[in-house]
Amino acid sequence: MWKAIRGKAYEIMAVLACMAVFCLFVSWKEGFHMDELLSFELANAEFNPWIVTTQPEGRLAKFVHNEIDGESFGETMGNLADTVMDVLQNRGNSKLLTYTADVYEEPVWITSEQFSDYITVEGRDAFNYLSVYFNVKDDNHPPLHFMLLHTISSLFRGRISPWMGCVINMAAVAGIQVLLYKICLLLAPAFGMEKEGRRMGLMTMLFYGLSGGALATVLLIRMYGMVTLWCVLCFYLVLEKWQAASFDRRNGKLILAVMLGFWTQYFFLFYCLLLAAVVSVCLWRDGRKRELFCFVRSMLLAAVGGLAVFPFAIADVFSSGRGVEALGNLSRGLAGYGTRLAAFGKILLERGAGWYSLSLVLVLCAFVLAMRRKGRGKAVSPKGAESGERRQRRELLWLLLFPAAGYFLLAARMSPYLVDRYIMPLFPFAALILMLTVFGCLGRLYRSCEEKLTRGLTGVVCGILLLFQAWNLICYDGSYLYRGYSEQRADAAEYGDCPCICIYEGVGYYENLLEFTSYDRSLLLTTEELENRRDRAGIEELSRVAVLVKGGVDDLKVLELLWEDYGLELEQETEYQPSAYGDRLYILRKDR
Repeated sequence: MWKAIRGKAYEIMAVLACMAVFCLFVSWKEGFHMDELLSFELANAEFNPWIVTTQPEGRLAKFVHNEIDGESFGETMGNLADTVMDVLQNRGNSKLLTYTADVYEEPVWITSEQFSDYITVEGRDAFNYLSVYFNVKDDNHPPLHFMLLHTISSLFRGRISPWMGCVINMAAVAGIQVLLYKICLLLAPAFGMEKEGRRMGLMTMLFYGLSGGALATVLLIRMYGMVTLWCVLCFYLVLEKWQAASFDRRNGKLILAVMLGFWTQYFFLFYCLLLAAVVSVCLWRDGRKRELFCFVRSMLLAAVGGLAVFPFAIADVFSSGRGVEALGNLSRGLAGYGTRLAAFGKILLERGAGWYSLSLVLVLCAFVLAMRRKGRGKAVSPKGAESGERRQRRELLWLLLFPAAGYFLLAARMSPYLVDRYIMPLFPFAALILMLTVFGCLGRLYRSCEEKLTRGLTGVVCGILLLFQAWNLICYDGSYLYRGYSEQRADAAEYGDCPCICIYEGVGYYENLLEFTSYDRSLLLTTEELENRRDRAGIEELSRVAVLVKGGVDDLKVLELLWEDYGLELEQETEYQPSAYGDRLYILRKDR
Protein backbone atom coordinates (compact mmCIF):
# COMPACT_ATOMS: atom_id res chain seq x y z
CA MET A 1 0.00 0.00 0.00
CA TRP A 2 2.70 2.49 1.04
CA LYS A 3 4.67 1.61 -2.06
CA ALA A 4 1.64 2.43 -4.22
CA ILE A 5 1.17 5.72 -2.39
CA ARG A 6 4.83 6.64 -2.89
CA GLY A 7 4.50 5.77 -6.57
CA LYS A 8 1.65 8.30 -6.86
CA ALA A 9 3.21 10.93 -4.62
CA TYR A 10 3.20 13.67 -7.26
CA GLU A 11 -0.43 13.02 -8.17
CA ILE A 12 -1.48 13.11 -4.51
CA MET A 13 0.49 16.30 -3.91
CA ALA A 14 -1.14 17.93 -6.95
CA VAL A 15 -4.64 17.22 -5.63
CA LEU A 16 -3.75 18.28 -2.08
CA ALA A 17 -2.20 21.53 -3.31
CA CYS A 18 -5.41 22.43 -5.13
CA MET A 19 -7.52 21.43 -2.12
CA ALA A 20 -5.42 23.73 0.08
CA VAL A 21 -6.14 26.63 -2.28
CA PHE A 22 -9.85 25.80 -2.25
CA CYS A 23 -9.92 25.65 1.55
CA LEU A 24 -8.36 29.11 1.73
CA PHE A 25 -11.03 30.61 -0.52
CA VAL A 26 -13.88 28.75 1.21
CA SER A 27 -12.69 30.23 4.51
CA TRP A 28 -13.17 33.67 2.90
CA LYS A 29 -16.74 32.95 1.78
CA GLU A 30 -19.08 35.00 3.95
CA GLY A 31 -22.44 35.03 2.19
CA PHE A 32 -24.48 33.05 -0.28
CA HIS A 33 -26.13 33.49 -3.64
CA MET A 34 -29.89 33.23 -3.22
CA ASP A 35 -29.84 29.96 -5.18
CA GLU A 36 -27.35 28.55 -2.70
CA LEU A 37 -29.71 29.28 0.18
CA LEU A 38 -32.48 27.79 -1.92
CA SER A 39 -30.35 24.64 -2.12
CA PHE A 40 -30.28 24.46 1.67
CA GLU A 41 -34.02 25.11 1.83
CA LEU A 42 -34.95 22.42 -0.70
CA ALA A 43 -32.62 20.02 1.10
CA ASN A 44 -33.66 20.79 4.68
CA ALA A 45 -37.15 22.34 4.87
CA GLU A 46 -39.41 19.48 5.89
CA PHE A 47 -42.01 19.16 3.07
CA ASN A 48 -41.92 22.95 2.62
CA PRO A 49 -39.99 23.85 -0.54
CA TRP A 50 -40.77 27.57 -0.76
CA ILE A 51 -40.77 30.51 1.62
CA VAL A 52 -44.03 32.32 0.90
CA THR A 53 -44.65 35.53 2.83
CA THR A 54 -48.39 34.89 3.06
CA GLN A 55 -48.05 31.16 3.81
CA PRO A 56 -45.24 30.38 6.26
CA GLU A 57 -46.17 26.69 6.39
CA GLY A 58 -46.92 24.78 3.19
CA ARG A 59 -49.91 22.50 2.72
CA LEU A 60 -47.92 19.26 2.79
CA ALA A 61 -45.79 20.44 5.72
CA LYS A 62 -48.90 21.26 7.72
CA PHE A 63 -50.42 17.85 6.93
CA VAL A 64 -47.26 15.98 7.94
CA HIS A 65 -46.88 17.92 11.18
CA ASN A 66 -50.54 17.64 12.19
CA GLU A 67 -51.59 14.26 10.76
CA ILE A 68 -48.44 12.13 10.36
CA ASP A 69 -45.94 13.04 13.06
CA GLY A 70 -46.63 11.13 16.26
CA GLU A 71 -45.22 10.92 19.74
CA SER A 72 -43.29 7.78 18.83
CA PHE A 73 -41.94 6.05 15.74
CA GLY A 74 -44.71 3.46 15.93
CA GLU A 75 -47.42 6.10 16.09
CA THR A 76 -45.92 7.91 13.11
CA MET A 77 -45.81 4.71 11.05
CA GLY A 78 -49.41 4.00 12.01
CA ASN A 79 -50.52 7.45 10.90
CA LEU A 80 -48.64 7.02 7.65
CA ALA A 81 -50.29 3.66 6.98
CA ASP A 82 -53.73 5.14 7.67
CA THR A 83 -53.01 7.98 5.23
CA VAL A 84 -51.93 5.56 2.51
CA MET A 85 -55.11 3.49 2.96
CA ASP A 86 -57.22 6.66 2.89
CA VAL A 87 -55.63 7.76 -0.40
CA LEU A 88 -56.11 4.30 -1.95
CA GLN A 89 -59.76 4.17 -0.91
CA ASN A 90 -60.87 7.76 -1.43
CA ARG A 91 -58.26 9.14 -3.83
CA GLY A 92 -59.23 12.73 -4.72
CA ASN A 93 -61.52 12.92 -1.69
CA SER A 94 -58.86 11.66 0.71
CA LYS A 95 -57.80 13.83 3.62
CA LEU A 96 -54.31 14.30 2.17
CA LEU A 97 -55.49 15.62 -1.18
CA THR A 98 -58.19 17.87 0.28
CA TYR A 99 -56.03 19.29 3.04
CA THR A 100 -55.56 23.08 2.93
CA ALA A 101 -52.80 25.34 4.19
CA ASP A 102 -53.18 28.53 6.21
CA VAL A 103 -52.98 31.29 3.59
CA TYR A 104 -53.19 34.94 4.69
CA GLU A 105 -54.29 37.95 2.66
CA GLU A 106 -51.13 39.89 3.51
CA PRO A 107 -47.56 38.93 4.50
CA VAL A 108 -47.31 37.82 8.12
CA TRP A 109 -44.53 37.78 10.68
CA ILE A 110 -42.22 34.75 10.49
CA THR A 111 -40.22 33.79 13.57
CA SER A 112 -36.51 33.13 13.75
CA GLU A 113 -37.27 29.50 14.60
CA GLN A 114 -39.30 29.12 11.41
CA PHE A 115 -36.48 30.54 9.29
CA SER A 116 -34.04 28.21 11.00
CA ASP A 117 -36.32 25.25 10.22
CA TYR A 118 -36.33 26.27 6.56
CA ILE A 119 -32.57 25.99 6.01
CA THR A 120 -31.18 23.72 8.75
CA VAL A 121 -31.84 20.23 10.01
CA GLU A 122 -32.99 19.52 13.54
CA GLY A 123 -33.25 16.14 15.21
CA ARG A 124 -36.76 15.30 13.99
CA ASP A 125 -36.20 15.84 10.28
CA ALA A 126 -32.68 14.41 9.95
CA PHE A 127 -32.06 12.00 7.05
CA ASN A 128 -35.59 12.59 5.74
CA TYR A 129 -34.94 11.92 2.06
CA LEU A 130 -38.64 11.63 1.27
CA SER A 131 -38.99 15.29 2.21
CA VAL A 132 -36.15 16.23 -0.13
CA TYR A 133 -37.76 14.23 -2.95
CA PHE A 134 -41.11 15.98 -2.51
CA ASN A 135 -39.46 19.39 -2.25
CA VAL A 136 -37.51 19.13 -5.49
CA LYS A 137 -40.41 17.70 -7.49
CA ASP A 138 -41.83 21.24 -7.31
CA ASP A 139 -38.50 22.69 -8.42
CA ASN A 140 -36.76 22.46 -11.81
CA HIS A 141 -33.92 20.18 -10.75
CA PRO A 142 -33.53 16.49 -9.92
CA PRO A 143 -32.84 15.44 -6.32
CA LEU A 144 -29.36 13.90 -6.04
CA HIS A 145 -27.37 16.99 -5.04
CA PHE A 146 -30.02 18.12 -2.57
CA MET A 147 -30.09 14.69 -0.95
CA LEU A 148 -26.32 14.77 -0.49
CA LEU A 149 -26.51 18.28 0.96
CA HIS A 150 -29.29 17.10 3.28
CA THR A 151 -27.06 14.23 4.43
CA ILE A 152 -24.28 16.63 5.43
CA SER A 153 -26.80 18.95 7.09
CA SER A 154 -28.15 15.98 9.05
CA LEU A 155 -24.65 15.29 10.35
CA PHE A 156 -24.18 18.92 11.43
CA ARG A 157 -27.63 19.73 12.79
CA GLY A 158 -28.81 23.22 13.49
CA ARG A 159 -25.97 24.75 11.47
CA ILE A 160 -25.38 26.25 8.06
CA SER A 161 -21.89 26.96 6.82
CA PRO A 162 -20.15 27.35 3.45
CA TRP A 163 -18.09 24.28 4.27
CA MET A 164 -21.19 22.07 4.36
CA GLY A 165 -21.86 22.65 0.68
CA CYS A 166 -18.37 23.39 -0.62
CA VAL A 167 -17.01 20.08 0.65
CA ILE A 168 -19.26 18.32 -1.87
CA ASN A 169 -17.79 20.42 -4.67
CA MET A 170 -14.24 19.91 -3.42
CA ALA A 171 -14.72 16.16 -3.51
CA ALA A 172 -16.16 16.46 -7.02
CA VAL A 173 -13.23 18.54 -8.27
CA ALA A 174 -10.74 16.11 -6.70
CA GLY A 175 -12.50 13.28 -8.53
CA ILE A 176 -12.37 15.27 -11.78
CA GLN A 177 -8.62 15.78 -11.36
CA VAL A 178 -8.06 12.05 -10.91
CA LEU A 179 -10.17 11.30 -13.98
CA LEU A 180 -8.28 13.88 -16.06
CA TYR A 181 -5.03 12.18 -15.09
CA LYS A 182 -6.38 8.78 -16.14
CA ILE A 183 -7.73 10.20 -19.39
CA CYS A 184 -4.28 11.58 -20.23
CA LEU A 185 -2.74 8.16 -19.63
CA LEU A 186 -5.25 6.68 -22.09
CA LEU A 187 -4.83 9.38 -24.74
CA ALA A 188 -1.05 9.81 -24.67
CA PRO A 189 -0.13 6.56 -26.49
CA ALA A 190 -2.75 7.14 -29.17
CA PHE A 191 -1.23 10.56 -29.94
CA GLY A 192 2.36 9.32 -29.98
CA MET A 193 3.21 10.64 -26.50
CA GLU A 194 3.77 7.38 -24.60
CA LYS A 195 6.57 8.83 -22.47
CA GLU A 196 4.66 12.01 -21.68
CA GLY A 197 1.42 10.50 -20.36
CA ARG A 198 2.16 10.98 -16.69
CA ARG A 199 3.62 14.45 -17.12
CA MET A 200 0.68 15.55 -19.24
CA GLY A 201 -1.72 14.06 -16.70
CA LEU A 202 -0.09 15.93 -13.81
CA MET A 203 -0.09 19.15 -15.76
CA THR A 204 -3.76 18.78 -16.70
CA MET A 205 -4.69 18.08 -13.07
CA LEU A 206 -2.92 21.20 -11.88
CA PHE A 207 -3.99 23.43 -14.75
CA TYR A 208 -7.66 22.64 -14.14
CA GLY A 209 -7.39 22.58 -10.34
CA LEU A 210 -5.75 26.03 -10.26
CA SER A 211 -8.17 27.58 -12.72
CA GLY A 212 -10.77 30.16 -11.85
CA GLY A 213 -13.36 27.77 -13.26
CA ALA A 214 -12.52 25.04 -10.75
CA LEU A 215 -12.52 27.59 -7.92
CA ALA A 216 -15.93 28.94 -8.92
CA THR A 217 -17.20 25.36 -9.16
CA VAL A 218 -16.10 24.79 -5.57
CA LEU A 219 -17.49 28.03 -4.18
CA LEU A 220 -20.99 27.85 -5.71
CA ILE A 221 -23.10 25.55 -3.55
CA ARG A 222 -25.21 24.12 -6.34
CA MET A 223 -25.20 20.93 -8.36
CA TYR A 224 -22.75 22.03 -11.05
CA GLY A 225 -19.66 20.51 -9.44
CA MET A 226 -21.34 17.12 -9.32
CA VAL A 227 -22.67 17.29 -12.88
CA THR A 228 -19.17 18.20 -14.09
CA LEU A 229 -17.85 15.08 -12.38
CA TRP A 230 -20.45 12.87 -14.10
CA CYS A 231 -19.66 14.38 -17.52
CA VAL A 232 -15.94 13.73 -17.13
CA LEU A 233 -16.63 10.25 -15.74
CA CYS A 234 -18.81 9.37 -18.72
CA PHE A 235 -16.10 10.50 -21.13
CA TYR A 236 -13.48 8.47 -19.26
CA LEU A 237 -15.63 5.32 -19.24
CA VAL A 238 -16.46 5.72 -22.94
CA LEU A 239 -12.79 6.30 -23.79
CA GLU A 240 -11.73 3.27 -21.78
CA LYS A 241 -14.31 1.03 -23.40
CA TRP A 242 -13.58 2.46 -26.86
CA GLN A 243 -9.92 1.56 -26.66
CA ALA A 244 -10.69 -1.86 -25.16
CA ALA A 245 -13.48 -2.51 -27.71
CA SER A 246 -15.68 -3.61 -24.81
CA PHE A 247 -19.03 -1.84 -25.32
CA ASP A 248 -20.62 -5.28 -25.65
CA ARG A 249 -19.95 -6.28 -22.05
CA ARG A 250 -19.91 -4.90 -18.51
CA ASN A 251 -21.59 -1.57 -19.13
CA GLY A 252 -22.91 -1.26 -15.59
CA LYS A 253 -20.55 1.57 -14.59
CA LEU A 254 -21.46 3.57 -17.68
CA ILE A 255 -25.20 3.07 -17.08
CA LEU A 256 -24.80 4.18 -13.45
CA ALA A 257 -22.77 7.25 -14.42
CA VAL A 258 -25.45 8.33 -16.89
CA MET A 259 -28.22 7.90 -14.31
CA LEU A 260 -26.25 9.82 -11.67
CA GLY A 261 -25.77 12.69 -14.10
CA PHE A 262 -29.47 12.67 -15.00
CA TRP A 263 -30.41 12.77 -11.30
CA THR A 264 -28.10 15.74 -10.73
CA GLN A 265 -28.81 18.37 -13.42
CA TYR A 266 -30.65 18.31 -16.75
CA PHE A 267 -27.87 20.13 -18.62
CA PHE A 268 -26.03 16.83 -18.29
CA LEU A 269 -28.26 15.60 -21.11
CA PHE A 270 -26.57 18.03 -23.50
CA TYR A 271 -23.24 16.31 -23.02
CA CYS A 272 -24.53 12.77 -22.58
CA LEU A 273 -26.72 12.72 -25.69
CA LEU A 274 -24.02 14.26 -27.88
CA LEU A 275 -21.42 11.82 -26.56
CA ALA A 276 -23.78 8.90 -27.20
CA ALA A 277 -24.43 10.18 -30.73
CA VAL A 278 -20.76 10.43 -31.69
CA VAL A 279 -19.96 7.05 -30.13
CA SER A 280 -22.80 5.46 -32.10
CA VAL A 281 -21.63 6.99 -35.38
CA CYS A 282 -18.02 5.95 -34.84
CA LEU A 283 -19.02 2.40 -33.91
CA TRP A 284 -21.18 2.19 -37.02
CA ARG A 285 -18.41 3.48 -39.28
CA ASP A 286 -15.96 0.98 -37.81
CA GLY A 287 -18.36 -1.91 -38.35
CA ARG A 288 -18.60 -2.69 -34.65
CA LYS A 289 -22.30 -3.53 -34.90
CA ARG A 290 -22.58 -5.72 -31.82
CA GLU A 291 -20.92 -3.10 -29.66
CA LEU A 292 -23.24 -0.47 -31.13
CA PHE A 293 -26.31 -2.54 -30.26
CA CYS A 294 -25.11 -3.13 -26.69
CA PHE A 295 -24.17 0.54 -26.24
CA VAL A 296 -27.56 1.80 -27.43
CA ARG A 297 -29.28 -0.75 -25.21
CA SER A 298 -27.24 0.45 -22.23
CA MET A 299 -28.20 4.08 -22.88
CA LEU A 300 -31.87 3.11 -23.11
CA LEU A 301 -31.60 1.20 -19.82
CA ALA A 302 -30.03 4.28 -18.21
CA ALA A 303 -32.89 6.45 -19.50
CA VAL A 304 -35.53 4.03 -18.21
CA GLY A 305 -33.81 3.75 -14.83
CA GLY A 306 -33.41 7.50 -14.51
CA LEU A 307 -37.05 8.22 -15.29
CA ALA A 308 -38.29 5.37 -13.10
CA VAL A 309 -36.63 6.96 -10.07
CA PHE A 310 -37.57 10.55 -10.95
CA PRO A 311 -40.43 10.67 -13.48
CA PHE A 312 -41.07 14.35 -12.65
CA ALA A 313 -38.12 15.13 -14.94
CA ILE A 314 -40.43 15.01 -17.96
CA ALA A 315 -42.57 17.84 -16.60
CA ASP A 316 -39.45 19.74 -15.48
CA VAL A 317 -38.01 19.71 -18.99
CA PHE A 318 -41.14 20.24 -21.08
CA SER A 319 -43.64 22.19 -18.97
CA SER A 320 -41.94 23.88 -16.00
CA GLY A 321 -41.09 27.58 -16.09
CA ARG A 322 -37.38 26.98 -16.57
CA GLY A 323 -37.97 24.19 -19.07
CA VAL A 324 -40.32 26.27 -21.19
CA GLU A 325 -37.89 29.18 -21.02
CA ALA A 326 -34.97 27.00 -22.18
CA LEU A 327 -36.98 25.52 -25.04
CA GLY A 328 -38.17 29.00 -25.95
CA ASN A 329 -34.57 30.20 -26.13
CA LEU A 330 -33.77 27.30 -28.43
CA SER A 331 -36.71 28.12 -30.70
CA ARG A 332 -35.40 31.65 -31.25
CA GLY A 333 -32.75 30.28 -33.59
CA LEU A 334 -29.97 32.75 -34.31
CA ALA A 335 -31.67 35.81 -32.81
CA GLY A 336 -29.20 37.26 -30.32
CA TYR A 337 -27.09 34.12 -30.55
CA GLY A 338 -23.88 35.96 -31.40
CA THR A 339 -24.06 37.99 -28.21
CA ARG A 340 -24.66 34.90 -26.11
CA LEU A 341 -21.82 32.99 -27.78
CA ALA A 342 -19.44 35.88 -27.19
CA ALA A 343 -20.46 36.15 -23.54
CA PHE A 344 -20.02 32.45 -22.82
CA GLY A 345 -16.84 32.32 -24.90
CA LYS A 346 -15.35 35.07 -22.76
CA ILE A 347 -16.33 33.23 -19.59
CA LEU A 348 -14.81 29.99 -20.88
CA LEU A 349 -11.54 31.67 -21.75
CA GLU A 350 -11.25 33.68 -18.54
CA ARG A 351 -12.33 30.92 -16.18
CA GLY A 352 -10.96 27.93 -18.07
CA ALA A 353 -7.55 29.00 -19.39
CA GLY A 354 -6.96 32.71 -19.10
CA TRP A 355 -5.85 35.04 -21.84
CA TYR A 356 -2.14 34.74 -21.04
CA SER A 357 -2.16 30.94 -21.21
CA LEU A 358 -4.14 30.96 -24.44
CA SER A 359 -1.73 33.47 -25.97
CA LEU A 360 1.27 31.33 -25.04
CA VAL A 361 -0.30 28.23 -26.56
CA LEU A 362 -1.15 30.09 -29.76
CA VAL A 363 2.46 31.31 -30.06
CA LEU A 364 3.68 27.75 -29.53
CA CYS A 365 1.31 26.45 -32.22
CA ALA A 366 2.43 29.14 -34.65
CA PHE A 367 6.09 28.28 -34.03
CA VAL A 368 5.50 24.56 -34.68
CA LEU A 369 3.51 25.36 -37.82
CA ALA A 370 6.36 27.54 -39.10
CA MET A 371 8.81 24.71 -38.49
CA ARG A 372 6.63 22.26 -40.39
CA ARG A 373 6.52 24.60 -43.36
CA LYS A 374 10.30 24.55 -43.43
CA GLY A 375 10.20 20.76 -43.59
CA ARG A 376 11.37 20.17 -40.04
CA GLY A 377 9.73 18.11 -37.33
CA LYS A 378 7.78 15.82 -39.64
CA ALA A 379 6.10 12.82 -38.07
CA VAL A 380 7.59 9.44 -38.92
CA SER A 381 5.28 6.42 -38.87
CA PRO A 382 5.92 2.79 -39.87
CA LYS A 383 4.69 1.87 -43.33
CA GLY A 384 1.11 0.68 -43.36
CA ALA A 385 0.43 2.12 -39.91
CA GLU A 386 -0.04 5.82 -40.68
CA SER A 387 -3.61 5.63 -41.99
CA GLY A 388 -4.75 3.47 -39.05
CA GLU A 389 -3.10 5.78 -36.52
CA ARG A 390 -4.66 8.86 -38.10
CA ARG A 391 -8.09 7.31 -38.12
CA GLN A 392 -7.78 6.33 -34.47
CA ARG A 393 -6.67 9.84 -33.52
CA ARG A 394 -9.45 11.39 -35.57
CA GLU A 395 -12.07 9.25 -33.82
CA LEU A 396 -10.65 10.10 -30.40
CA LEU A 397 -10.72 13.78 -31.26
CA TRP A 398 -14.36 13.46 -32.31
CA LEU A 399 -15.15 11.81 -28.96
CA LEU A 400 -13.39 14.61 -27.11
CA LEU A 401 -14.36 17.68 -29.12
CA PHE A 402 -17.85 17.08 -30.53
CA PRO A 403 -19.77 16.64 -27.22
CA ALA A 404 -17.88 19.52 -25.58
CA ALA A 405 -18.44 21.88 -28.53
CA GLY A 406 -22.08 20.84 -28.82
CA TYR A 407 -22.63 21.37 -25.09
CA PHE A 408 -21.17 24.89 -25.42
CA LEU A 409 -23.44 25.75 -28.34
CA LEU A 410 -26.57 24.41 -26.62
CA ALA A 411 -25.77 25.98 -23.26
CA ALA A 412 -25.11 29.33 -24.92
CA ARG A 413 -28.50 29.16 -26.63
CA MET A 414 -30.67 27.72 -23.83
CA SER A 415 -29.21 29.05 -20.56
CA PRO A 416 -31.48 31.53 -18.75
CA TYR A 417 -28.55 33.72 -17.64
CA LEU A 418 -25.13 34.51 -19.09
CA VAL A 419 -23.17 33.21 -16.10
CA ASP A 420 -20.40 30.68 -15.59
CA ARG A 421 -22.39 27.98 -13.81
CA TYR A 422 -24.02 26.69 -16.98
CA ILE A 423 -20.68 25.89 -18.65
CA MET A 424 -18.80 24.63 -15.59
CA PRO A 425 -18.72 21.09 -17.08
CA LEU A 426 -16.58 22.49 -19.92
CA PHE A 427 -13.72 23.79 -17.76
CA PRO A 428 -11.98 20.39 -17.30
CA PHE A 429 -12.38 19.63 -21.02
CA ALA A 430 -10.85 23.02 -21.83
CA ALA A 431 -7.85 22.16 -19.66
CA LEU A 432 -7.55 18.73 -21.30
CA ILE A 433 -7.75 20.11 -24.84
CA LEU A 434 -5.22 22.83 -24.05
CA MET A 435 -2.72 20.36 -22.55
CA LEU A 436 -3.13 17.98 -25.48
CA THR A 437 -2.31 20.89 -27.76
CA VAL A 438 0.72 21.94 -25.70
CA PHE A 439 2.23 18.47 -25.46
CA GLY A 440 1.38 17.76 -29.08
CA CYS A 441 3.28 20.88 -30.15
CA LEU A 442 6.20 20.07 -27.87
CA GLY A 443 6.23 16.54 -29.29
CA ARG A 444 6.77 18.00 -32.74
CA LEU A 445 9.75 19.94 -31.44
CA TYR A 446 11.21 16.88 -29.73
CA ARG A 447 11.97 15.27 -33.05
CA SER A 448 14.37 18.04 -34.02
CA CYS A 449 15.97 18.77 -30.64
CA GLU A 450 18.07 16.89 -28.10
CA GLU A 451 16.16 15.11 -25.33
CA LYS A 452 17.77 17.17 -22.57
CA LEU A 453 16.77 20.39 -24.30
CA THR A 454 13.21 19.26 -24.89
CA ARG A 455 12.73 18.24 -21.27
CA GLY A 456 13.91 21.65 -20.20
CA LEU A 457 11.59 23.33 -22.69
CA THR A 458 8.64 21.29 -21.40
CA GLY A 459 9.41 22.32 -17.84
CA VAL A 460 9.64 25.99 -18.79
CA VAL A 461 6.36 25.99 -20.74
CA CYS A 462 4.48 24.09 -18.04
CA GLY A 463 5.92 26.31 -15.32
CA ILE A 464 4.85 29.47 -17.14
CA LEU A 465 1.34 28.11 -17.68
CA LEU A 466 0.98 27.27 -13.99
CA LEU A 467 2.25 30.72 -13.03
CA PHE A 468 -0.41 32.23 -15.27
CA GLN A 469 -3.08 30.14 -13.50
CA ALA A 470 -1.75 31.15 -10.12
CA TRP A 471 -1.91 34.81 -11.19
CA ASN A 472 -5.51 34.31 -12.32
CA LEU A 473 -6.35 33.02 -8.83
CA ILE A 474 -4.63 35.98 -7.20
CA CYS A 475 -6.75 38.26 -9.42
CA TYR A 476 -9.95 36.25 -8.80
CA ASP A 477 -12.94 38.58 -9.00
CA GLY A 478 -14.52 37.37 -5.75
CA SER A 479 -17.53 35.67 -7.32
CA TYR A 480 -19.55 33.60 -4.82
CA LEU A 481 -17.55 34.91 -1.83
CA TYR A 482 -19.92 37.76 -0.87
CA ARG A 483 -17.31 39.50 1.21
CA GLY A 484 -18.73 41.92 3.74
CA TYR A 485 -21.80 39.86 4.61
CA SER A 486 -20.31 38.85 7.97
CA GLU A 487 -20.84 42.44 9.13
CA GLN A 488 -24.53 42.17 8.30
CA ARG A 489 -24.81 38.93 10.26
CA ALA A 490 -23.03 40.54 13.20
CA ASP A 491 -25.51 43.42 13.18
CA ALA A 492 -28.41 40.96 13.03
CA ALA A 493 -27.04 39.21 16.10
CA GLU A 494 -26.55 42.56 17.90
CA TYR A 495 -30.14 43.64 17.23
CA GLY A 496 -31.55 40.14 17.57
CA ASP A 497 -34.07 41.17 20.22
CA CYS A 498 -35.68 43.49 17.68
CA PRO A 499 -38.18 42.47 15.03
CA CYS A 500 -37.05 43.05 11.44
CA ILE A 501 -38.94 44.47 8.47
CA CYS A 502 -37.30 43.57 5.16
CA ILE A 503 -38.26 45.66 2.13
CA TYR A 504 -37.35 43.83 -1.07
CA GLU A 505 -38.02 43.45 -4.79
CA GLY A 506 -38.74 40.16 -6.54
CA VAL A 507 -37.63 37.42 -4.14
CA GLY A 508 -34.56 39.27 -2.89
CA TYR A 509 -35.21 38.27 0.71
CA TYR A 510 -33.74 34.84 -0.05
CA GLU A 511 -30.28 36.39 0.15
CA ASN A 512 -30.78 37.28 3.83
CA LEU A 513 -32.23 34.11 5.31
CA LEU A 514 -29.29 33.76 7.70
CA GLU A 515 -30.00 37.21 9.16
CA PHE A 516 -33.64 36.34 9.71
CA THR A 517 -32.62 33.42 11.93
CA SER A 518 -31.12 36.02 14.33
CA TYR A 519 -33.93 38.57 14.55
CA ASP A 520 -36.82 37.82 16.91
CA ARG A 521 -39.26 37.78 13.98
CA SER A 522 -39.31 39.20 10.47
CA LEU A 523 -41.90 40.71 8.15
CA LEU A 524 -41.07 40.52 4.43
CA LEU A 525 -42.72 43.25 2.35
CA THR A 526 -42.42 45.02 -0.96
CA THR A 527 -42.67 48.82 -0.91
CA GLU A 528 -46.18 48.56 -2.35
CA GLU A 529 -47.23 46.06 0.32
CA LEU A 530 -45.91 48.37 3.03
CA GLU A 531 -47.74 51.37 1.59
CA ASN A 532 -51.07 49.57 1.20
CA ARG A 533 -50.93 47.33 4.27
CA ARG A 534 -54.30 46.94 6.03
CA ASP A 535 -53.10 44.99 9.08
CA ARG A 536 -51.36 47.89 10.78
CA ALA A 537 -51.47 46.64 14.35
CA GLY A 538 -48.40 44.41 14.05
CA ILE A 539 -46.23 47.40 13.11
CA GLU A 540 -47.97 50.08 15.20
CA GLU A 541 -47.22 48.20 18.41
CA LEU A 542 -43.46 48.23 17.73
CA SER A 543 -41.27 50.56 19.80
CA ARG A 544 -38.05 49.65 18.02
CA VAL A 545 -37.46 47.82 14.76
CA ALA A 546 -34.64 46.94 12.37
CA VAL A 547 -35.50 47.82 8.76
CA LEU A 548 -33.44 46.00 6.13
CA VAL A 549 -33.77 47.69 2.74
CA LYS A 550 -32.60 45.63 -0.22
CA GLY A 551 -30.58 47.04 -3.08
CA GLY A 552 -32.68 48.77 -5.73
CA VAL A 553 -35.39 49.80 -3.27
CA ASP A 554 -36.08 53.49 -2.62
CA ASP A 555 -35.02 53.68 1.01
CA LEU A 556 -36.12 57.32 1.45
CA LYS A 557 -39.67 56.41 0.50
CA VAL A 558 -39.62 53.46 2.94
CA LEU A 559 -38.42 55.65 5.81
CA GLU A 560 -41.04 58.28 4.95
CA LEU A 561 -43.85 55.69 4.99
CA LEU A 562 -42.74 54.26 8.33
CA TRP A 563 -42.59 57.75 9.86
CA GLU A 564 -45.86 59.08 8.48
CA ASP A 565 -47.95 55.91 8.96
CA TYR A 566 -46.42 54.42 12.10
CA GLY A 567 -44.44 57.19 13.83
CA LEU A 568 -41.13 55.32 13.58
CA GLU A 569 -38.17 57.70 13.32
CA LEU A 570 -34.55 57.04 12.44
CA GLU A 571 -32.20 56.11 15.27
CA GLN A 572 -29.25 54.65 13.37
CA GLU A 573 -28.27 54.05 9.75
CA THR A 574 -25.77 51.49 8.40
CA GLU A 575 -24.63 51.30 4.81
CA TYR A 576 -22.31 48.36 4.33
CA GLN A 577 -18.96 48.89 2.61
CA PRO A 578 -18.22 46.56 1.00
CA SER A 579 -21.77 45.35 0.60
CA ALA A 580 -22.51 41.79 -0.46
CA TYR A 581 -25.98 42.66 -1.80
CA GLY A 582 -26.24 46.47 -1.73
CA ASP A 583 -28.34 46.37 1.47
CA ARG A 584 -28.87 49.16 4.01
CA LEU A 585 -29.90 48.68 7.63
CA TYR A 586 -31.89 51.24 9.58
CA ILE A 587 -32.79 51.09 13.26
CA LEU A 588 -36.06 52.94 13.88
CA ARG A 589 -37.76 53.70 17.16
CA LYS A 590 -40.98 55.28 18.38
CA ASP A 591 -40.92 57.82 21.17
CA ARG A 592 -43.91 57.19 23.37
